[in-house]
Amino acid sequence: MLPHQLQSALSELDALNLRRRRRVLDGAQGVRVRLDGREYLSFSSNDYLGLAGHPEIAAAARAAAAEFGVGAGAAHLLTGHHRLHHELESELAEFVGLPATLLFPNGYMANLGVLQALLERHGEVFEDRLNHASLVDAALLSRAKLSRYPHLDLAALERQLANSTAQTKLIATDTVFSMDGDVAPVADLLALAQRFDAWLYLDDAHGFGVLGQDGRGALSRLATRDSQLIYMATLGKAVGVSGAFVGGSGELIEWLVNKARTYVYTTAQPPLLAAAVRASLKLLTAEPWRRQRLDELIARLRAGMADLPWALFDSATPIQPLWVGDERTALALAEGLRQRGILIPAIRPPTVPAGTARLRISLSAAHTLEDVDTLLAAFRALAAS
Repeated sequence: MLPHQLQSALSELDALNLRRRRRVLDGAQGVRVRLDGREYLSFSSNDYLGLAGHPEIAAAARAAAAEFGVGAGAAHLLTGHHRLHHELESELAEFVGLPATLLFPNGYMANLGVLQALLERHGEVFEDRLNHASLVDAALLSRAKLSRYPHLDLAALERQLANSTAQTKLIATDTVFSMDGDVAPVADLLALAQRFDAWLYLDDAHGFGVLGQDGRGALSRLATRDSQLIYMATLGKAVGVSGAFVGGSGELIEWLVNKARTYVYTTAQPPLLAAAVRASLKLLTAEPWRRQRLDELIARLRAGMADLPWALFDSATPIQPLWVGDERTALALAEGLRQRGILIPAIRPPTVPAGTARLRISLSAAHTLEDVDTLLAAFRALAAS
């Protein structure tokens, strides 16, 4: 697209109700935020456990900054791989029960790096139709063939795997789907990967910290750990900090250290973030009430929405999408809530398929039952207006 075409293209986004605009957050992330100078009750973040502003995590970051400075200063393969990074990788491996892990700046870069390192033009990637954009981009940039199967349709995936002649096969899936809130059948997917000699790549961005005992994520649903398994989780959602990690066999991690371009060719994250993540992991195990609170909030919301004109998706996770349908109605509903001091994003194409616009309600352990009641009262008022 040329410079003179940008304005007309932006105007077209406006006409389709698809233009996005940023809002400026002033203060700490939380369930009550100040955006563009106004206070809101927020159901908009991925801070599922309410840890993003936790004082113990902030104190760990401050202490590390005071001792080690801020910037890492170099890539991991130069002088940027700090002792705090190394210790966190060992701790994460133990936490999820895998031989080794590797830190990445974020989940997007992890997905790009892993698929590029393992695949090439003679490989094939099999992806759920509702996978996150980063997994789709990773497959495309790997130069492998990309085959997508209907959402959670393992029979279709099985047919694709059976018909594939690729030298390297890789199944990639979200565990918790970020816009629907449902959960992939990871045990069945691993069985297919074993049967067809394929990698299984699990993107647990929205499950780590939330699912399983102590928040150990989707891996808690697997009875065994297999060398064909690759696990990715992010550290900026339920963990409340920043970054991501990939886990798997020792050989896999060593290969990624040498061949994952998004790891090799980027500056390491500040060591203080590794210290903050280690503090957060302690809270994950020490404070199970946070996940219990989420269960209570989910039950309260779903019961209260039952008699309203909008239907919630079938989700048992903190992601509770509300089906609206068209973009204009979704924007109007989100605006009605905003005028009542409640912030929930309207999710529109291309983030979700056309005709499936929704409000994405994100619950946090920092919410109270009264917060959910406030949201339900606002929905009732809008339904009656």
